[in-house]
Amino acid sequence: MTDDTPTPPTPQAETAATRLTQTAARAREQAALAARQTADSIEGNPLSVLVGGLALGVIAGALLPRTARESGALGGVGKQLTKGASAAFKAARDAGKAELIAAGLDRSGAREQLGKLVNSIGQAASKATEAAKAATKKPE
Repeated sequence: MTDDTPTPPTPQAETAATRLTQTAARAREQAALAARQTADSIEGNPLSVLVGGLALGVIAGALLPRTARESGALGGVGKQLTKGASAAFKAARDAGKAELIAAGLDRSGAREQLGKLVNSIGQAASKATEAAKAATKKPE
């Protein structure tokens, strides 16, 4: 017969498991902190989020190429969808302009807000990276 009793973990394995648990806990805390800071930044400047989201959507849409397979599969429906999407984009653009005007922002003000948004996103990404690095460092 074989002995199926598990062998107790070695002190080194217990130490490694403890360190891993502590590192995971620190990583969760740092990620939660970075998420809170990002949310606070977004809540403090919602117009920037609107402008930035619109800008990113336009850029993403412009970069996506239409494929031959897509054109063949959709045929006339594709043209109707394109017309509808174009009309929706124009309506969204016009509504966005109206909101910016109502908020007292002109083109330069909108650019400034977009710049702030991009800066905030960059700072949030940087803080998240720093938090992840700090969480993975060995405790001394």
